[in-house]
Amino acid sequence: MKKTKEIALPLGLGRRPKRRPQRVGDLVMEELSLLLLHGLKEPRLLNVTVTRVSMTDDLKQAIIYYTVMGSPRQEKEAAQGWERAKGFIRSHLAKQLQLRYAPEPVFKVDRIEAQQRRIEDLLTEIKKEENEPAP
Repeated sequence: MKKTKEIALPLGLGRRPKRRPQRVGDLVMEELSLLLLHGLKEPRLLNVTVTRVSMTDDLKQAIIYYTVMGSPRQEKEAAQGWERAKGFIRSHLAKQLQLRYAPEPVFKVDRIEAQQRRIEDLLTEIKKEENEPAP
């Protein structure tokens, strides 16, 4: 039998993305949703929706993206509410997920939805301009 020679690819190329961070991120999102519904008594987080969670490869950090229904002022208050509840959330995740290290939550406002709406509005506007007769 003839042996084939393996080709060494640069770091990062040819590797499949790790599935465990995605699975743990899904679990974190599920736990956060339950916390927002039942366990968290932070009034500034009433209008908050967790949209997605991204974990680092070493599972030490959970980047939590959220949206706020309301004004920019409410968005700022929600950020303060997240920071105040950060320790409680981290300890709750440590108990529920039983990982070696409790992931440190990092909270970021998710702007994707607003960007999608803006793109859809622009496309609708372009379509209207194309359908109008030329003067």
